[in-house]
Amino acid sequence: MTYMPQVAAKVAEWPDLAVELDRWEEAGKVARFWWRDDDAAMPNPQLDRLLAVADGAPLALAVIPADVKDALAAALRWQPQVAVLHHGWCHANRAASGKKSEYPPERHPVEVADELDEGRKRLRTLFGSRAHPVFVPPWNRFSERFVPLLTEAGFVAVSQMAPRKTAPPRGIAAIDVHLDIVAWHADRGFIGEAAALGGLVVALRARREAGDGGAVGLLTHHLVLDAPSEAFLARFGALVDAHAAARWAGIGELIA
Repeated sequence: MTYMPQVAAKVAEWPDLAVELDRWEEAGKVARFWWRDDDAAMPNPQLDRLLAVADGAPLALAVIPADVKDALAAALRWQPQVAVLHHGWCHANRAASGKKSEYPPERHPVEVADELDEGRKRLRTLFGSRAHPVFVPPWNRFSERFVPLLTEAGFVAVSQMAPRKTAPPRGIAAIDVHLDIVAWHADRGFIGEAAALGGLVVALRARREAGDGGAVGLLTHHLVLDAPSEAFLARFGALVDAHAAARWAGIGELIA
């Protein structure tokens, strides 16, 4: 996988995104987008709204194994476009100090291995083949020393936040997201159209100029999804559906 260097953030408008996609079309390429939503455990009105906004687009739902309810599997039974990813174990902060992490380097490897195995077993039992071997660490942090444990547990990919400050981990694919639409350090609402569109344009341009056909990842959190976020997602989805040089990609395609 190509390592993408960090690119300075910017703001943009809808015509800027359309122009960037036009450039993909002129180059004979199609930009792929994928959608990850975090912190799922049970069916609720927020998840219903997310599925309504997605309107059939492939959605990778990062599910918390320790908290997941059987009712979630039942609720997704008639949603074949929804895939399930492995979101930590219980989404708890285990770091002794510093930034939050469920998998800081000071944790014991045996404990981590047990959580990975038990989580995979629970998600496969509930969701069957739609539970993909992709690990999504809470807060996008996972100590490098535990990467071998991922492969031992059967994971083939890890999904964190791009751009990475270091190269992707060895021995496992990186299927990252590039735009988180939540303003976590402000009011936990929508970051705004200008910032969201800017992030998409920057990620697309970087891939086009590098000749990288990897998908650009969109990250949402249905539990804090607000009306401006929903409006943006609906308009963005309509643009992807309408533009000849844009399409959605499911997680199964990205793994392959």
